[in-house]
Amino acid sequence: MARRPFLAFLVILGACSSSGAQEAATTTTTVAVEATTTTAAPIETTTSTAPPLRLPAAATTGEVRALVTPTGVVVAVYGGSTVGWQVGTPCGKRAVVAGGTPIHGATVVLDPGHGGIETGAVGANGLVERDLNLAVAKLVQADLEREGATVVMTRTADYRVTLDARAALAQRLKPPVFLSIHHNGGADGPSDKPGTEMYYQHASPASKRLAGLLYEEVFKAFAGRSGIAWNANVDAGAKFRLSDRGGDYYGVLRGTSGVTAVISEGLFLSASRSEADLLARPDVQAAEAEAITRAVRRFMLGADPGSGFVQPIRRDTPAGGGGGAAGCVDPPLSR
Repeated sequence: MARRPFLAFLVILGACSSSGAQEAATTTTTVAVEATTTTAAPIETTTSTAPPLRLPAAATTGEVRALVTPTGVVVAVYGGSTVGWQVGTPCGKRAVVAGGTPIHGATVVLDPGHGGIETGAVGANGLVERDLNLAVAKLVQADLEREGATVVMTRTADYRVTLDARAALAQRLKPPVFLSIHHNGGADGPSDKPGTEMYYQHASPASKRLAGLLYEEVFKAFAGRSGIAWNANVDAGAKFRLSDRGGDYYGVLRGTSGVTAVISEGLFLSASRSEADLLARPDVQAAEAEAITRAVRRFMLGADPGSGFVQPIRRDTPAGGGGGAAGCVDPPLSR
């Protein structure tokens, strides 16, 4: 199918050590990582055919739960009317916005990680994670909408969105699926296979199942390509990460409790030039998006259990920074 090319890459001096989920969290006790090579978690495709059904669309009437503002920014709605909607801004503030397009629900909420000055990982070729995340998310949105789904994006352009604002949008819309799209940095070492990772809510069987299906599809979209210097963590696969309090480490998974949520880390963008060059290709971005779409379809329309589950090692390295409101500047919400 025709694809829009990924238009431009920003060259950012320096590199992000890890994309994680845009935040640091409470430090955990660690088991030292000594391995420098790894093999990705085993893949066992749990179905051979996709159900011949379309994805459901969300309601188009009833309570207004979110809004596309006149400038194209998606915000959670807490009251008001077209004369003046009471909304939560991307930086976590409250504002009143007149006009815009009301949103009553969503089949899938897509969360392109990072944005604005929060760049995420940076490839050796200058490809910046915040831009790659948004490009892939837009392709996924188009694919899912062709399947009949109602898709809402937490970020529609290059601006900051706090973790709380991302989670608040999910909590207002209560979609069957919330997916935060990322590309990783700071691998444990070289691997003979792609270092694809999926993080799920540790107490949610549905989140675990979705992560397993996403891992199957996204891993296969990258695997089998020659000439790529793969990098991975020693516990690559579908997994959880806990804080030292026993809850989910990543704020976007904590904040979306009650909604089936997963963080997708497609590849290690900042680990090798060949991986970064691969991710810069429009056809590869399209393949990743199609894989995500297949996984969501299987999750919503079938009963496949997923695979690639691993027991994670404990880590004390913070998974990137950012995601908070300090220094956050909201994009214009009105013209």
